Amino acid sequence: SSGGYPIMQKRELVPGYKICPVIKGGWQLSSGHSLNQKIEDQRAIDDTTAFIEAGITTLDFGDIYTGVEELIGKSIAKLRETHGDSARDLVQLHTKYVPNEKFLDNFDRSDVETIVNRSLARLGVDQVDLVQFHWWKYEAKSYLAAMEELFKLKDAGKIRHIGVTNFDVERLSEMVDAGLKPASIQVQYSMIDTRAEDEMAQYCVENGIGILCYGTVAGGFFSERFLGVAEPTSFDTRSNVKYLLVIKEFGGWDLFQELLRVLNVIAKTHNTDIGTIASAYIVNRPGVAAVIVGARNLSHLESNLKIPTIKFSETELAAIANVLSRSKGPEGPVYYLERYNDEHRNIMHTNNN
Repeated sequence: SSGGYPIMQKRELVPGYKICPVIKGGWQLSSGHSLNQKIEDQRAIDDTTAFIEAGITTLDFGDIYTGVEELIGKSIAKLRETHGDSARDLVQLHTKYVPNEKFLDNFDRSDVETIVNRSLARLGVDQVDLVQFHWWKYEAKSYLAAMEELFKLKDAGKIRHIGVTNFDVERLSEMVDAGLKPASIQVQYSMIDTRAEDEMAQYCVENGIGILCYGTVAGGFFSERFLGVAEPTSFDTRSNVKYLLVIKEFGGWDLFQELLRVLNVIAKTHNTDIGTIASAYIVNRPGVAAVIVGARNLSHLESNLKIPTIKFSETELAAIANVLSRSKGPEGPVYYLERYNDEHRNIMHTNNN
């Protein structure tokens, strides 16, 4: 049961496979901040199972998020206590495969199976629903070889579907042309970063590839907390630094404030908050299958469930379009700045595997 919550209508990612339009992201779980790690882990497991019971059953995480696959595994084990063997069928498990940047030039194909087997072991399942492949540098040419290995594991039944993350249209079309078409592509996509909007969205719609979006709330900047305040100069997280750079590319703090003011009015009309409106806008864009929300705990559950239900009026869409039409960027293909621009790149961790 969804405990009195609205039922979340699933969307078909590819024929025969449905996911939630709102996916629960897992990287926030990746570092225990308390000295008593055990209490923190139990809380994460309880919160994760509560999201699943409420209807947000698609979970996104990664092989390089320390400790997260194990936590998801424990959450499934907890669900087995109440749901028996059907517990596995309640959830859609989306992990990643991110080979270490240092090994890309001499890529060893066997690494793919090693890491996927490790994910399965940590999760305690014999098949994962989606493995999303990320590759740090295009100059190393073995990304198609890695995709071939993933497809072998799909044939072997270890992976249900294969996705990619942060590739551009040029590389995506190389994969499709090689007969290695992914089910999905995960990219940063928000009102202040619409790089996925042009060529990428059109290509994905034409080829039946679902876009999964992260960063729709810009690391928390889409929030009442930042409405009417001066541009921050100190930061809690790497995420804050990263998205402030995106705001700068978008056109700066003043233009962002203008956007927040518009969203605040819309949020009040819909009896919700700015973050929910920012995600709802993206979940309705062409080619988008789902948005990934990094809810750390249950306080966000109700607003997350509301995201797909919001219907914007023409007036609201026009007010948003008016601000967005004045944005400056970011420009270029998806993830290009993060790959090749030092200021953006230096925030990333590229060798966790």
